Amino acid sequence: MEITPGNLEWRDAYKLLAGSILPRPIAFVTTLDAAGVTNAAPFSFFTAICADPMLICFSPMRRGTDGHKKDTLLNIEATKEFVINIVSEDLTEKMNICAAEYSADIDELEIAGLTKEESSFVKPPRIKESKVHLECSLHEVLHFGDHVGAGSLVIGKVEHVHVADELYENGRILTEKLKPVGRMAGHMYTKAMAEVFELVRKM
Repeated sequence: MEITPGNLEWRDAYKLLAGSILPRPIAFVTTLDAAGVTNAAPFSFFTAICADPMLICFSPMRRGTDGHKKDTLLNIEATKEFVINIVSEDLTEKMNICAAEYSADIDELEIAGLTKEESSFVKPPRIKESKVHLECSLHEVLHFGDHVGAGSLVIGKVEHVHVADELYENGRILTEKLKPVGRMAGHMYTKAMAEVFELVRKM
């Protein structure tokens, strides 16, 4: 099969990406708008960039209905702050509730029954039920088009990290206790601890 992306409708191009880059970690992002209303939304185009400075990034695509920016992106551009809450197995169902498109004046955390917890370095709240929080300031945002199917790259500088005590051992996070969830294609997700194996890098 030979495919040229430029010949595809954007939804088909998205399916190729989402079905090839697997599994994808989930950034459950909390932000505040100018009026102080909390927004919470998950994004699976998400990864780390580097450790010093500690930078992460995620990519919110434009709305599939009209090409407008999503509330998360608008809030980050306005306030320059956000929190990434890592999704564990027990948070998955409520995270999915927040994935729906609500109007900007709706607090998704209230809809999902999740608990806000005050952050240490930024104004947006973190989600108490999450076991790892990355408090971020906006480092840079890049835009790639302003139409349906386009998106942006949000780069955040991690200003502070919260880790549940039971996860932290000798400077590392215990994956088997975090039990993170990854996004697959379509409506499918995966449990990171379902089957793991060790492969030591050769020197």
